[in-house]
Amino acid sequence: MKIKNYLTSFVIVFAITLVVSVVVSYLYALLIHGAGAVDWDTSFRFAITFGIIFSWLIGRGEGSKG
Repeated sequence: MKIKNYLTSFVIVFAITLVVSVVVSYLYALLIHGAGAVDWDTSFRFAITFGIIFSWLIGRGEGSKG
């Protein structure tokens, strides 16, 4: 898999994960604590981690197809 494909899949997974984790952390803070605040640190950590892991897994899957 080429570097361009890794970066493309990383950016896509990063963006989706960041949006979802921001929404979830905001709703959690709003419903449980009564204050709508976003936990940006955790959201970026999840996005970076999942972006790296899923890009790597996608690359492994395409390489083994033959």
